[in-house]
Amino acid sequence: MQFTSEQRLDDGVIEREFTLGDIPGILWMPASASAPVPLILLGPAPLGLRKMYPRLVARAQHSAAEGFATATIELPGSGDRPRWDAAEQARAELRRVMEAGEPVSDEIVDALVLPLVDKAVPEWQAALDALLSLPEIGGPVGYSGGVISIGVRLAVVEPRISAAVLFAGSFVPRAILEEARQVAIPLHVLLQWDDEGNDRQATLDLFDAFGSREKTLHANMGGHTGVPQFAGEEAARFFTRHLS
Repeated sequence: MQFTSEQRLDDGVIEREFTLGDIPGILWMPASASAPVPLILLGPAPLGLRKMYPRLVARAQHSAAEGFATATIELPGSGDRPRWDAAEQARAELRRVMEAGEPVSDEIVDALVLPLVDKAVPEWQAALDALLSLPEIGGPVGYSGGVISIGVRLAVVEPRISAAVLFAGSFVPRAILEEARQVAIPLHVLLQWDDEGNDRQATLDLFDAFGSREKTLHANMGGHTGVPQFAGEEAARFFTRHLS
């Protein structure tokens, strides 16, 4: 991990950009941290960190006020990272069938999501290795947001993650549905009931499949970008319970 820039935001939060090999990322630290602090991994949507930055930094600042560090990395094929032909083809096929009003097949969902999960999860684990080696970060670790299938895989394979807030709103392959049965950590799942791009029943099936003894589904009316502020506050309280 190599830090490339540092700035202090208006509320005192310290923002440091870094690269992990060729993967860009951002770390936000509470200004008043006097001891190693817990860490929340912020999973971005596959839109690029530059486009996602306003939403990510708002979540980071809220978490910093609770005493948590937060970090994010660019997903494969997103932002300034090299284009990924297979992913581009899968997205193009998804757009075609949705514009034509055709059902989205399992084959399209698998081609769109599973290769991304296979590439992104090891990168997140490498980032976690590097972040936890910093003296100012001590854990425990939470995961928040992102492509929900990435969060599911991380919850299964990464024992250092103690709790997760998962954002519904992306397609879920059947293989990920089966993996969800192995998830045992506390979960808080956010669902927008009228999400125009989300198969609501698929999210409900995924929530039902999770093996966690503590799991909460927080559903709100509205579209994909209409998550109310109080839903975010409830997710923050979830992390305070499990990471503090």
